[in-house]
Amino acid sequence: MRHRHFLTLLIAGAMALPALAKPATANPVMLFDLSNGRILQHQDAFSRWYPASLTKLMTAYVTFRAIAAGEVQLDSPIKVTRHSAAEPPSKMGFKPGSVMRLDNALKMMLVKSANDIAMAVGENVGGSQAAFADRMNAEAQRLGMTGTHYVNPNGLFSPDQYTTARDLGLLVMAIRRDFPQYASWFSIEGLAVGKKAIPNYNLLIGRYPGADGMKTGFVCPSGFNMIGSATRKGRTLVAVVLGEKSAVARAETAANLLDKGFDTPAVGSTTVATLPSYGDTQSPNDLQDEICKKKATTEEQSEAPPAVASKDAPKSLYQQKLDHAPTLVAVGLGGATGPTPKAMLGHAGQEFADVPIPTWRPDRPAPAGADPAVVGANAAQGDQAAKN
Repeated sequence: MRHRHFLTLLIAGAMALPALAKPATANPVMLFDLSNGRILQHQDAFSRWYPASLTKLMTAYVTFRAIAAGEVQLDSPIKVTRHSAAEPPSKMGFKPGSVMRLDNALKMMLVKSANDIAMAVGENVGGSQAAFADRMNAEAQRLGMTGTHYVNPNGLFSPDQYTTARDLGLLVMAIRRDFPQYASWFSIEGLAVGKKAIPNYNLLIGRYPGADGMKTGFVCPSGFNMIGSATRKGRTLVAVVLGEKSAVARAETAANLLDKGFDTPAVGSTTVATLPSYGDTQSPNDLQDEICKKKATTEEQSEAPPAVASKDAPKSLYQQKLDHAPTLVAVGLGGATGPTPKAMLGHAGQEFADVPIPTWRPDRPAPAGADPAVVGANAAQGDQAAKN
């Protein structure tokens, strides 16, 4: 049945913030109205969490702003670098040197959650992984995401990459407010790459009535994360769910939150932006042992849920196939007729060549002037420009 999950509503009468009953989960959640940011429910909203592939929402936002600034166009070429091609799954698996349009790259990143393509977008739009991460952090600061820090554009695990449910709410509001023209990209049911159909990892899409976004994420230390949105009768609600135990569980939790929200009128005045900080905001939450135990690293990094034996699989609407043929959006390589991203052009306006920088033989002294110049006193080790 594709219709509503009927749930009992419990209203906390003596709370300063009128909200729904606390969820059964002990993980961070937030439910809010997109039109005004009013919070309907929250729990551990400022708890530090690893975002996993929810990171790709900021990658998309930074790229949307770069498009608006004229730095790049939707038909600009995105070239897969050797670095991006080496990223672990989930990935498209294109060879280094492959080129695609930016709009196709973004759709692969958002629907397939392709880590290689997210890295390629970051390198091409920002000039390098480090430079793009700087832009991500600048946007986070500008948006008031005080508990967030980025080091990469795809969300692969790093202890230095973290966020909060509240900060993710701010990011979602900025994306949907500033760039409504891309809203449909977050509700694509699947991609067609040649003869291959790739479904959206977001199990709400095509199953939950009114579902229209937005992104899922998974690495072992984070558990199964999700931002689900749905629109009914002109009202859009957003559910942020972090640290669930499976892909099905995160979809169920998000659906339950949305169901409760649509059954409840918007009350109170506290918004995502005005919610006061509370709880432990510094200690990271690591679910590595609980979620993955001793699974292989390559499997841990994948956005896809770990394999579950059929006898242990929960019976759920969100574990079943769609009851209709999914609408697929065709993407692939080629078709990039637009200008090269400005970050990939040298001072003379020439595109960087894929030629290794020569180094002097170690058994002979280097001549004067052969040492590379260091730009800036705090130049980071290993922050190299992307190789085309």
